[in-house]
Amino acid sequence: MKNIKKFPNLILMLLFALTTITSCEKDDGNSGDQQQEIIPDTFSEYFGNQVSRNFLGNVIDINKNPIEGVTVTIGNETATTDSNGVFMINNANVKERFGYVKAEKAGYIHGSRSVVPSNGTNKVTIMLLEATVAGTINSGSAETVSMGNGSSVSFDGNFVKADGSEYSGTVDVIMHHLDPADDDMAVQMPGMLYAENENGAERMLQTLGMLAVELRGTNGEDLNLPEGSSSEIKIPVDASLMGIAPSTIPLWYFDEVNGYWKEEGQATLQGNMYVGTVAHFSFWNCDIPAEAITLCVTATDEDGNILNNLYTSITSATFGSRGGYINDSGEVCGFVPSGETLELAIFSYDFCGSEPLYSQVIGPFSVDSSISVVVPYSTDIIAETVIGNFNTCDGNAVTDGYVQLRYGYQTFIDAVNDGTFEINMLRCEDDNTFNIKASDYVNLQTTDSISYTFTTPLTNIGTISACNSITEFIQYSIDNGDSVIVFENIYANFYPDSPNYNGPAVNIGGSGSDGNCFYMEGRLSEEPYEGTYDFFDWNDNTDTGFNIAECINMSNINNNVTYNLTTIGQIGEYIDVNFSGSYEDYDGNPHTISGVVHVLRDN
Repeated sequence: MKNIKKFPNLILMLLFALTTITSCEKDDGNSGDQQQEIIPDTFSEYFGNQVSRNFLGNVIDINKNPIEGVTVTIGNETATTDSNGVFMINNANVKERFGYVKAEKAGYIHGSRSVVPSNGTNKVTIMLLEATVAGTINSGSAETVSMGNGSSVSFDGNFVKADGSEYSGTVDVIMHHLDPADDDMAVQMPGMLYAENENGAERMLQTLGMLAVELRGTNGEDLNLPEGSSSEIKIPVDASLMGIAPSTIPLWYFDEVNGYWKEEGQATLQGNMYVGTVAHFSFWNCDIPAEAITLCVTATDEDGNILNNLYTSITSATFGSRGGYINDSGEVCGFVPSGETLELAIFSYDFCGSEPLYSQVIGPFSVDSSISVVVPYSTDIIAETVIGNFNTCDGNAVTDGYVQLRYGYQTFIDAVNDGTFEINMLRCEDDNTFNIKASDYVNLQTTDSISYTFTTPLTNIGTISACNSITEFIQYSIDNGDSVIVFENIYANFYPDSPNYNGPAVNIGGSGSDGNCFYMEGRLSEEPYEGTYDFFDWNDNTDTGFNIAECINMSNINNNVTYNLTTIGQIGEYIDVNFSGSYEDYDGNPHTISGVVHVLRDN
């Protein structure tokens, strides 16, 4: 089975990364024994009926850093990315088979993503490319702008503004070459590899290379070529694809208004370059077309539990591979080639290895289809569910927010719309820690990133609050009641070797003006100190564990509270402990408790 290189940080999203090409036809006309293709009068008829769908996404730069302040548009709905580069748009009007997400910010070329919307929250990632000027030319003179890899565009010197009026002056030429051999191409390219051919029929595409060109005038205005003018473009072909590159290939441009590619002209292979003539500029693409259908895959485990955040790939021997991440409804949808036998593979995360958890030969499909698969149990992979409550700083439930769970070097983002969240995932056997950070999208408040340990199979992290002006806090809830938060007069001490404590120990406390107090003492094992602990008996000098009874009516009878010490930083860095379980009070009444300690070490 071929390894699929997964995009390491997100979430999230349909990635149409075409990596293998073994057939080089000008078009994909039907053979004589196939039913004649029916083409609708208007291309949008392919999209189906209007539906309402939720979207959660993030916008990043080429270094995978978040970009704040990006304007994101879906239909008539608009949002702006926050400091994490995240946007949320709920109840967006899209079509059953097509949704178009646009992202724009000054200093970057226009970005977008098109998807086949699924039920649940649709997650997308867009990588914006900087509007880097490759060269500056003058109107009225024929010039060529080239890049270091051989990409080039020739101009005859004639330009017009967006309103069609003639432009005179200098022209900044912004260019980017997108190489299918680049792992990031799928999140850099606009839309998805879905197109209208010259006959008005829908096609999925297999790319051998793209070239983005934007023209800007002296005052930053958008420019283009006037009617009757043309330019020659050259797009290099990666060395790994030269052996299967056809001598001629269709050219396609990206329609930024509608969100899909359109066939216009062709290019000829000259050496390692595709050379063609174009009459206007946006993204241009050298692609092999194929008839397409939509396929939705739903994944569950052997007990019928929905799986999500797993990468799913579809591989065709003729048209290569494409894939996406399963969303919070356990579903992923996308375009696949019609009439092809396909190989389906479901992967865990790069962090856990590259072998698929599940693979199956499926198809061929000739119409839009949905299938369900059961991913078998694996001794190397453990199913986890993380739940919790997410409140605003004043204690109200967050209704427009999200939670980021970081495991290994991958981050998964899930929406919060009622103050609660549940994240289902699989983890590796040899790593049982994760980090949570949550954001109140409306009030622009966040939590810190807090470290936790899985308590398999269910981890209840309790209540977290978006109060990013607070640098340290202690928070707990008894019997799932109101959250108690202490963020005043906090102290946190760690003693690696103190005779008073008979070994390594911590003591942490705090009190507030509202009368709430908290005290925690921990007697730790030797290095490494982090790990899982139970109740600490004050009367046993050799015991290890934690005790929080001093400010809480908690006895040591039937005390089944578990403590996870996930971090002990240096002085001035964080000590993180999360705890949950059941206990009896001093009157013999049973209770449950869950909480988080996120405090700065004093010594």
